[in-house]
Amino acid sequence: MSASQTSLPIRLFRLARIALLIAQGLLTAALVFPLITPATRGRLAQRWSVRLLEVLNINVKVCGAIPNHAVQRTMFIANHISWIDIWALYGVHPMHFIGKAEIRAWPLVGWLAEKGGTLFIERSRRRDIVRVAQAATQALRNGDCLGFFPEGTTTDGTDLLPFKTSLLQSAIDTGAVLWPLAIRYPLPDGSPNTAIAYWADITMMQSLREVLKQRQPVIELHFCPPLPTAGRERRELAQEVRQIISALLNLPPRTAPGIADGLPDATR
Repeated sequence: MSASQTSLPIRLFRLARIALLIAQGLLTAALVFPLITPATRGRLAQRWSVRLLEVLNINVKVCGAIPNHAVQRTMFIANHISWIDIWALYGVHPMHFIGKAEIRAWPLVGWLAEKGGTLFIERSRRRDIVRVAQAATQALRNGDCLGFFPEGTTTDGTDLLPFKTSLLQSAIDTGAVLWPLAIRYPLPDGSPNTAIAYWADITMMQSLREVLKQRQPVIELHFCPPLPTAGRERRELAQEVRQIISALLNLPPRTAPGIADGLPDATR
């Protein structure tokens, strides 16, 4: 069952509103962010994220143990389907994400991501694992929350890729909490909305056009009970988190363990 589509005028209207919203974000990041505290920046960025989802007419459904604004020193672990994941998660709770260095080169959006505190990974440089791990550890020690997609890339939502475990050590070393969550994009009949997935060779503009076509796509954020990290081993933790997410999404388990060392390529 496919999602009903919008008319061309509605798509163009939404696109114009997105352009205005991005312009507002650029001005805020350039002129206001240097003058305010990190906490205030987080609240403004959260408000911007919620507004973006409203402009796109995306219905965000949050289920489970929803984090409140007092939550600190937490690593949110999720499967990854679309660039929408990031704004939806930020709309629920401010956090810093871990993203591939190529995002920084994206016009406008890359600069906004940097101002929002994204930790960028240079995937071609193995030594960058140490740098990003150190930055993640420091962020958690400072009480920040991190968003982490351990699959290292996106899928169409019908599979769960092997988890890369390196950054989980930052959570263990700082005594941070791991908070698993499962992301779904369901159609009205409950089947996966694979058309909205930002994966494989789809470009950002192709993905945006597909989102604009859909009348009111739905994203479900299922927050599972958080897990302590004290005395745990990162592979064991990764396995447990992966099983939790896999069970909630009703995805068939792979025969392979699905756990690997190394740093993910997120976002996408």
